Amino acid sequence: MSPVLVVTRFVVPEAESSAFLPRAQAALAAFAARPGYLRGRIGRAADDPSSWVITTEWAGVGAYRRSLSSYDVKVDAAPLLSLGVDEPSAYELLHRDDASAPPVVAVSRRAADADRIGVGEASAPAVPELP
Repeated sequence: MSPVLVVTRFVVPEAESSAFLPRAQAALAAFAARPGYLRGRIGRAADDPSSWVITTEWAGVGAYRRSLSSYDVKVDAAPLLSLGVDEPSAYELLHRDDASAPPVVAVSRRAADADRIGVGEASAPAVPELP
């Protein structure tokens, strides 16, 4: 299982920033209670106070996706995540370099047909043969 990094960016008007941080902290706490959660961070851009980010790291994509169906995540995280910038957010980790350990390099586990098979197509009762 390859670790997964989830990055969600937000554009938060300065007038709403004081309310954003507690909501982001509640979302992170909901995620932290889920199996497979490794770590999370909340950040604000030094050059643009309206740019925020929440990052979480998971043991695998399945752990992250299962966390999204938990009650606490639906209540405390999903409403906030729905305000994030609409862009891909889950990334497989291919290289990790922590100060406390040697670098870790991984091989991509992305499916070979990921560019041809869309969400929901692979779970049909009969999946058509690939060309």
